[in-house]
Amino acid sequence: MNVNGVADVMAMRNAVLQRNAALRDVGSASSPNALRGPDGTAPSTSFAATMQTALQKVNALQEQEDVATEAYERGETTDIATVALIQQRASVSFEATLQVRNKVLSAYKDIMSMAV
Repeated sequence: MNVNGVADVMAMRNAVLQRNAALRDVGSASSPNALRGPDGTAPSTSFAATMQTALQKVNALQEQEDVATEAYERGETTDIATVALIQQRASVSFEATLQVRNKVLSAYKDIMSMAV
């Protein structure tokens, strides 16, 4: 359970980094095949779909954290280490999402301030 959550966050991070690298390649390449993936095929999912999936996973982690915290407060569970780990995992995933949002907003502002 705990390792899977960390693996999910790392998988989301890797997906964002791959998209970032692909966007960087598109920006620097001038060939018409620049939108193709490394194997020459078109990307399978859009950025919006990737972000929506990532946000759903972050939301699920937040809900899991709420359930674990409430169970501890009611005395249903006494394993504080597990509760703290779940809280930390939810916090890290939320912070990562916040940083992605900040980068996207910064990129949007940069693009809007470019002279055409």
